Amino acid sequence: MARENSDVCSVSIVDQKKVKAVEKLLPPGTEILALAETFKVLGDPTRLRIVLALAADELCVCDLSELIGVSVSAISHHLRLLRGLKLVKFRKEGKMVHYSLDDEHIENIIHDAQIHVTE
Repeated sequence: MARENSDVCSVSIVDQKKVKAVEKLLPPGTEILALAETFKVLGDPTRLRIVLALAADELCVCDLSELIGVSVSAISHHLRLLRGLKLVKFRKEGKMVHYSLDDEHIENIIHDAQIHVTE
């Protein structure tokens, strides 16, 4: 006995005009891969906490280690991944290295996601 699935069309009809129009709006495959990688990296709770902390203020590795409760080495590893995707940047001041979000787009992504999950 087949179970009826109410969230799937009961007929198979493709609107080729819509499909072609939307296909033209989709970004190229390389951009989709880059977006997926960004969301994958932000999907890690520790890295997300780092990004949230850096959205509040510029912090050094030691500050982040204390705040998040993981080793300096682990924070450095996470920051390296975040830097590789241009999510965070750093500046040196003497012997100190301070991290911040690379730009306001990252903060907007996080802010919009927070609104989404709290609605």
